[in-house]
Amino acid sequence: MTNRRYLELSTGETDTDIAIVGGGLSGTLTACLLGRAGYRVTLIDRHRIFPQEFRVEKVGGEEIEKLQRLQLLAPLSAASLPFDEIVNMHRGRVLDRTYGRNYGFFYNRLIAAMRAALPETVNFVVGQVCGLRTGATQQRISILGQNEMTARLLVLAGGMGDILRRDIGITHRSIGARRPLAFGFNLRPLRSNRFRHPALTYYGDGDGIDHLSLFPVPGATRANLFLFRDPRDPWVKSLYDEPKQALVAAFPSLVETFGDFEIASRIDSWITDITFAENCRQAGVVLIGDAYMTSCPAIGLGVSRLLTDVERLCTVHVPQWMEETSIDSTRIAAFYGDPEKLAMDTNVLRTADHHFNMGGGTDLSWRLRRQFHFMQRRILSGIDSLSPALAAKLQHLKTIRARSVVRSPSLNLKSTP
Repeated sequence: MTNRRYLELSTGETDTDIAIVGGGLSGTLTACLLGRAGYRVTLIDRHRIFPQEFRVEKVGGEEIEKLQRLQLLAPLSAASLPFDEIVNMHRGRVLDRTYGRNYGFFYNRLIAAMRAALPETVNFVVGQVCGLRTGATQQRISILGQNEMTARLLVLAGGMGDILRRDIGITHRSIGARRPLAFGFNLRPLRSNRFRHPALTYYGDGDGIDHLSLFPVPGATRANLFLFRDPRDPWVKSLYDEPKQALVAAFPSLVETFGDFEIASRIDSWITDITFAENCRQAGVVLIGDAYMTSCPAIGLGVSRLLTDVERLCTVHVPQWMEETSIDSTRIAAFYGDPEKLAMDTNVLRTADHHFNMGGGTDLSWRLRRQFHFMQRRILSGIDSLSPALAAKLQHLKTIRARSVVRSPSLNLKSTP
């Protein structure tokens, strides 16, 4: 199949303004925005149809606001199931409720919907990149079994670690030894045709469990479980061997609150190495999303950080670069040093560190902080039932205080090469 949007590049050389390698969420969104802006864009990915992979499966809050601002919410909503209430639990009791629009989805279906929304100015090339030559005025991309492609700007939005090291010297450095675990699987209600609540989040209690999130996706109820434990932990093995028994034991009153269930799919898992790119301030090539820095999946900020990358790149930096005759390393460095991007990257790392300690910190200070955190939420929930206006003001003050926390020097990314 060959047309304007699905090229195999069997003959001739393709010149394009911007080549994007990696057709996952960050690459596809970038291609969509830059294509709408009128640039000649080529999106390159190994898969014509994105495979079923366990990645992000739920968005809400500021992520929806950003998608609306970028006019990208429509394709997401078409591939998702909306829900507006989440019951939150801790230690066998309902803690409070969270209200606001959320969307649940399967990642591969989301990518398919986003690709279907690509404008006609975007060519989609199915192929595997096997070599790169970069510079200030022209990028050369070698695709296995196909002709070389040239571009003014190269956007890297996916894996390629070996090629990056070999061809242009970009490496990735781990940030600490923590490797959060994420699990995804479907639930089916027993003795009823639906669960008692559309969505539920159950927080751990300092035992290495961050939280369990249950929410609707098209055709199923999905479970996402996030841990800060060793993959060899006996409890992790029990999750695979006897998943329902492991969940019921770890989350008291789950069945009584949400409804009885059975596991209705295989258990997918995902171990995340938290890394960021080094030596990436190079002429003509820019890294975004997980290609630049991976995010802890438990904190729920990965998509928001990705969208910040995409928005700042497409609306601020690319328009400036395309006006120039060359894109040198100084111009590329301006993207990595963008104040909004830098603030988001730093916040993601700080929040991940906080979650790790809240989920598994065993010293007295973290035990006390955990108790205070959940006690505060219960008090606010009680106030909300009596005076919603007062509760809203207190919640607003709490949010402002959280945002004003001084960044830890160890999380400062400005010194990243």
